[in-house]
Amino acid sequence: KLPTMKTLLSLIALLSAALFGNAAPPTCYSRVLSLSKEITESFKELQTSKAADSCVEMLPRLYLDIHNYCVLAKLRDFVAYPRCERVLEVSELKEKARSLYTIMISYCRRDLVFLTDDCSALENPVLPPIEPS
Repeated sequence: KLPTMKTLLSLIALLSAALFGNAAPPTCYSRVLSLSKEITESFKELQTSKAADSCVEMLPRLYLDIHNYCVLAKLRDFVAYPRCERVLEVSELKEKARSLYTIMISYCRRDLVFLTDDCSALENPVLPPIEPS
């Protein structure tokens, strides 16, 4: 039995809506959120990689919460950390952190809302439990 024209049109409308929903341009907030997650993940990978030598172990802890005002100071401290220039992965991570800082203080300044200024939360974050997928 062939699907009816009404069923086919409904299916096309549903698929079109899904495509347009995913094609929306990124907002400042979504860009900041995705870049902060990317930086946090890259930092975790760096700590466990073979490049992790003594200088990497001494890097400032890099957990980023873009809703915490202290994240700006955290990014500044990380970028200004004087060691590890010879480790390519650290230089790349510092460049991403510099980009995130610039985006937050200039391009997205009016779009961001800081919910807290608890600097210790960035040093010892309480992470939500990981939900099974």
